Amino acid sequence: MYFGYYYYDPTYILVLLGALLCMLAQWKVSSTYSRFAGVRTKSGITGAQAAAMILQKNHIQDVRIEHISGDLTDHFNPGSRTVRLSDATYASSSLAAVAVAAHECGHVCQHQTKYLPLAIRTLIVPLANAGSNLGLPLIIIGMILGMNEKLIQIGIWAFSLAVLFQLVTLPVEFNASRRAIRMLGDYGMLASDELPAARKVLGAAALTYVAGAASSVLQLLRIVLLFGGNRRRD
Repeated sequence: MYFGYYYYDPTYILVLLGALLCMLAQWKVSSTYSRFAGVRTKSGITGAQAAAMILQKNHIQDVRIEHISGDLTDHFNPGSRTVRLSDATYASSSLAAVAVAAHECGHVCQHQTKYLPLAIRTLIVPLANAGSNLGLPLIIIGMILGMNEKLIQIGIWAFSLAVLFQLVTLPVEFNASRRAIRMLGDYGMLASDELPAARKVLGAAALTYVAGAASSVLQLLRIVLLFGGNRRRD
């Protein structure tokens, strides 16, 4: 729909909605983490100590625990078999730090037990990376070349692979958090009345993945609505 020299695209609301979801999720995780980063665990255990105990309890001896700079840069690198804990996690004895460390060790346990959704995600990583890098550029090139139908369709399918990766990531992250909460309780690292706080921290973090996946789905929907039928604009 045109208004003078300006074109109104009603599907752009999908992009704005996705951005709003991501902003709200980021606010939620930041506020929740900040709240419980100031609450010390009763046991006084640090993030690094919690990670070491979880690995020891699960008989995992080939994974190192390392310190990495930054805040909330925590991750497990399966290639180097390393759990890297950030400044806010490694030496901190806060409820937030211990919950995050346990979550990363949840991913280690997933690798150890060959958790199926994780195996699927790992399998599609190369395709998802290619789709993320090539999807939108292919669509744009297809538009420049006179709405080239084949190129646009390839771009849409490529972008779909990146969206699929984000969707498969959801059960992987949720499962790692469930494992973390269970281990924190079973191994006596957190008292029963501390577990709800850890659950809130990891639940807020999970919202970022949900929002990211929802944003990608909305963006894919917009692309399909705009170019799926390969209709020329008048």
